[in-house]
Amino acid sequence: MVKRELYLRRIRPFYDSELVKVITGIRRCGKSTLMLQIVEEIRSKGVPEDHILVINFEIYKFRSLLSPDKFNDYVESRITDTQKYYLFFDEIQNVTDFELVVNSFRAGHNVSIFLTGSTSKLLSGELASHLGGRTLSFRVMPFTFSEVTELLREQGQDSDRMQMFRDYCRWGGFPLVWSVPADEERTFILTNLYDSIVLKDIVLRNSIKSPLILEKILNYTIANSSTTFSGNRIAGVLTSQAMKVSAPVVNNYLKAILDACIINQVERYDIRGSKLLAYEAKLYVCDLGIFQLKKNRVKDEYNFMVETIIYNELIARGYHVYVGKTPKGEIDFVVTHNQQKCYIQAAYMLSTPETRAREFGAFAPIKDAYPRYVITMDPITQDENGIRHLNLLDFLMDENSLG
Repeated sequence: MVKRELYLRRIRPFYDSELVKVITGIRRCGKSTLMLQIVEEIRSKGVPEDHILVINFEIYKFRSLLSPDKFNDYVESRITDTQKYYLFFDEIQNVTDFELVVNSFRAGHNVSIFLTGSTSKLLSGELASHLGGRTLSFRVMPFTFSEVTELLREQGQDSDRMQMFRDYCRWGGFPLVWSVPADEERTFILTNLYDSIVLKDIVLRNSIKSPLILEKILNYTIANSSTTFSGNRIAGVLTSQAMKVSAPVVNNYLKAILDACIINQVERYDIRGSKLLAYEAKLYVCDLGIFQLKKNRVKDEYNFMVETIIYNELIARGYHVYVGKTPKGEIDFVVTHNQQKCYIQAAYMLSTPETRAREFGAFAPIKDAYPRYVITMDPITQDENGIRHLNLLDFLMDENSLG
């Protein structure tokens, strides 16, 4: 089992905190396993077993607890003293009005609460209202490349780094996909994971009236990941395909897709004006396996894959990521973390002098002194004018590669 240190390291300082720890991410990305790893670490500290309560609301034996009253009564019956209890609720969004019950536990007992859910809405709406300011959010992604290499070594399937990277680009990072060795089995698992995400976390949860339109929008956003988007643009594309749909409907469906964590929306940041822009956001698919399953594009495919891998890696490391807007163009990523900032350009290869000049020259309008990086697949890297040139695989294998 791969120990998910990228996340554990960020969550550990809050194991005993009264703040509610909320772990979100796409279905089957490893949230439940991460929660069990937290349970084991808390257990190893000597916490009594009867002060650790774990409920997975996707397990049949807990089906009766989907009622808020029965959920409340079940947990209350197990809190019998004033010592600290550790409460773990997996896929909590399946419980009706869970926000009220969770807030009652937090307010009425000495508890540390951990929640997981396959929806980004977990921190919005009623939960935010009832727990306002008392939550910590941790976004979990499918396996990073370094986690996949660790898993393959544990399985005795370690090969050369480049071959593992090619496999990662093909299959993505869903843990279940890597539990089998054969391509046919991996394709079957990935296809069923995708169908489950679409059905359970988008269609059923949002009462989608037209699954066909949803499928068209989803296919479009996956195939055009890493590009700017708008509801009007997507509506225009679908209308040109004899499927008339309005921009408001597209935007509603996009919101449902984003809430399921299958696609991430990245806001644009005006570097000169130091403000977020309310237009021209970008979309990134959360896993390359899904892209390979649904792709229908060829142009700039490798540049897209490099850009997407870097974006997902940055999110897995807990960074805040924006698309940079300069007076003369765009910076792929503006990255902030612990009050530090850096800029990143992503490209497949600097195969010509013109490509190199374009990627390194993108930073020219930026007048501040924050670090700047160009990340590519080039095996030999060469810094230029204080701009670091990093090999993509070195970046992915070194968590501290951005300093």
